[in-house]
Amino acid sequence: MVRFSIHARLLVVASLVLAGFLGLTGLVLEQAYRASAEKAMKERLESQIYGLLAAAEEDQQGRLSLPRLLSDPRFNRPDSGYYAQVSGAGGGFSWQSASMVGRQLSFLQPTPPGQRRFHQPQNGDLLAISFGVSWEDFEANETDYVLAVAIDLSPHQQQIEAFRNTLFLWLGGVSLLLLLIQGLVLRWGLTPLRTVAVELEAIESGRSEQLQGRYPLELTRLTNNINSLIQHAQARQKRFRDSLGDLAHSLKTPLAVLQGLADRDPPLSPEEHAILEDQVQRMNQIVAHQLQRAAASGRTTLTSGVPLKPTLQRLARSLDKVYREKGVERQIEVSDKLLFHGDEGDLMEILGNLLDNAWKYGRSQVRVGAGQRAGRLEIHVEDDGPGIPADQAQAVLMRGKRLDQQLPGQGIGLSVVQDIVEAYGGTLSLASSTLGGADVSLSLPLATDRSV
Repeated sequence: MVRFSIHARLLVVASLVLAGFLGLTGLVLEQAYRASAEKAMKERLESQIYGLLAAAEEDQQGRLSLPRLLSDPRFNRPDSGYYAQVSGAGGGFSWQSASMVGRQLSFLQPTPPGQRRFHQPQNGDLLAISFGVSWEDFEANETDYVLAVAIDLSPHQQQIEAFRNTLFLWLGGVSLLLLLIQGLVLRWGLTPLRTVAVELEAIESGRSEQLQGRYPLELTRLTNNINSLIQHAQARQKRFRDSLGDLAHSLKTPLAVLQGLADRDPPLSPEEHAILEDQVQRMNQIVAHQLQRAAASGRTTLTSGVPLKPTLQRLARSLDKVYREKGVERQIEVSDKLLFHGDEGDLMEILGNLLDNAWKYGRSQVRVGAGQRAGRLEIHVEDDGPGIPADQAQAVLMRGKRLDQQLPGQGIGLSVVQDIVEAYGGTLSLASSTLGGADVSLSLPLATDRSV
């Protein structure tokens, strides 16, 4: 199947529309000119009839009579294209103009006195008008006459043909000029799309990293989303490399310990067996953490929104069952309209870790709030637990670091949350809550602006 460019499609469609419009315009103008010329000709015939009637006189017998020569010289010149005749009752010709040598207006229809009619022969070469009059002689006898004037249409048709040729010649020239202007306008209008294609080719070849041009409002959403995809793809590659590097580096020490234990000839003592189990557990934690980081690296902000409140309520109900003996009093102050623009699994991972920490370390109260501010989604999870000292806020975000070693856990929850949040271009911060415990705050960018 042949594929046409946008420029070619628009140019073909616009050309067809322009050709149709100009052709229709030409036909309308031609018909209007023809109608106007025909109306003017009929008015001219009417004026000639009135002139002929004004020249009529009575002869000695009281009958209608006209001079041999009329005041309009065109009626006095043979084959001039202007003809006049007067016919009496019974259709006999009583008078003809000098121009009607060898001609007869036999196509005229009877015209009653006081009426006028227009006539045209079958070949259409003449247009005539007839006017019926009733002439009273000296003896008060009335005689009906029909005065007729005819015009040769050949000059009129030639004039219309000349007008048509001139009209379509000018319309053709105007259409070519408009097509040229139209092509230039389309080329100029589609320049931003060609620029996008050139910049994407530069990105593909490695000469550039982002779309950097200034684009019209209609393309802003497209270019912003493309840049967002590029940024996430670059971040994903970097995080995969970092995760693999961290995984390899983190496993060196546990593997060395295991290798040392494996090389020993005597069987393992209980202490050495405990060391072995501890190293295996550490390796499992490291692998789980790095896999979480690798998964978080592939996130994108172009997914549809996930309702925030139902997810919070579902997690809260589950945690109420897990920590039933604590009887945690929870407050969820979140609007039903708030959306998280990302993967639902990421949202569950983020909120699951934060709420689990709040239920785990809080004494009896947990408060969750969320809202929009400055184009970002803000989420706060507070508890009334022991809190986090300011000098150790950064330490708890480190992999495997926990302030309370007595409660079960691997110490990688907040680290995973931070990795996922950063993958979305957000931030995670720790502070003291008004409830007396910790206040974990998330700030995530909202979806790409869609008001183009």
